Amino acid sequence: MDYELTATIFKALGDPKRVQILDILSCGEQCACDILAYFDFTQPTLSHHMKVLMQAGLVQSRKSGTWHHYSLNLEKMSELSAILETLLQNQRDCICHEMEEKNEACANQSKEKVTR
Repeated sequence: MDYELTATIFKALGDPKRVQILDILSCGEQCACDILAYFDFTQPTLSHHMKVLMQAGLVQSRKSGTWHHYSLNLEKMSELSAILETLLQNQRDCICHEMEEKNEACANQSKEKVTR
């Protein structure tokens, strides 16, 4: 698991307004002006939230005229789903298994020293 990438994604999701924006975008592509209608903040604040979501890779944009249109990055949303699944299950590549292997190796080394 890429812990830096995972932290960046969770940091982007750490603001309730950004989570709400993702919920809005789950209905399909939205113009910034339409997203803004859901909130009581300014266009620059929306731009900041969208920048954070785009830097995390969760949202993509396209420009049409003077407006930006935003949509979910479905590939990254699938990765987010996989990250959550990995965190919730005891998988082979879990860090705890790496630690178990290291502990076993240390125990084996200690046994070898004792038997010498």
